[in-house]
Amino acid sequence: MNPTLQVIEDRRSVRAYSGQLITYEEKDLILQAAFRAPTAGNMMLYSIVEVEDQALKDRLAETCDHQPFIAKAPYLLLFLADYQRWFDFFIHSGVEQRARELSLPYRTPQAGDLLLACCDALIAAQTAVIAAESLGVGSCYIGDILEQYETHRELFNLPPYTLPITLVCFGHPAAPGPRANRTSRFAREFIVHKNTYRRFESEEMERMFTPVRERNFADGKFPMGAENVGQTYFFRKFVADFSLEMSRSVREMLKNWE
Repeated sequence: MNPTLQVIEDRRSVRAYSGQLITYEEKDLILQAAFRAPTAGNMMLYSIVEVEDQALKDRLAETCDHQPFIAKAPYLLLFLADYQRWFDFFIHSGVEQRARELSLPYRTPQAGDLLLACCDALIAAQTAVIAAESLGVGSCYIGDILEQYETHRELFNLPPYTLPITLVCFGHPAAPGPRANRTSRFAREFIVHKNTYRRFESEEMERMFTPVRERNFADGKFPMGAENVGQTYFFRKFVADFSLEMSRSVREMLKNWE
């Protein structure tokens, strides 16, 4: 296995950090890697906020579903889907008036532009994560940044065409040596489709989740009154308070964007 693939194979989420600081050189290399990530039309439809103020970190530890380790992360990057930079440039360039003179359409950013910007931001984030891993710097994605949109918009002074897509904690792992056993993934047969999408039969779905059931519920006991794995995930994830808040928050994001 070549070194790049080994880095990807070894990468784990890290939520406990040593006292070792991340150097300026390491930060620079992580950011430079993010800048080299693939991007739609070379437009770089994202921005990155380095969150250095401890008060901001402390606040995020609460607003992102009460996760104290966020406040302790030595390096914190907020990745934004960002069409504001380009749209400001369009306005600066007089595109509205010129479009009318040429009988060409004029519009503001829409849902398609948002999804493209989200892709750019997430690709940049993952490239930064892999670069960090290659330097011995661990990382952890914080999807809960999608919650509490109004609060995060105010905290970071976000204009309409910018949205917080992911927050990433970086730090040297607290525990030296090999990390915990890697988390499992679905088998390839349930992820890779040939030429067209295929939905699974009941027997296949049971087989897909057999490893999850055997690993986490070997005693046959399920929490929250659930009777099987599917009910457990629905109750713990899909209709959990954080999930409902995330859906509400994203609706507000979309209304503000459009």
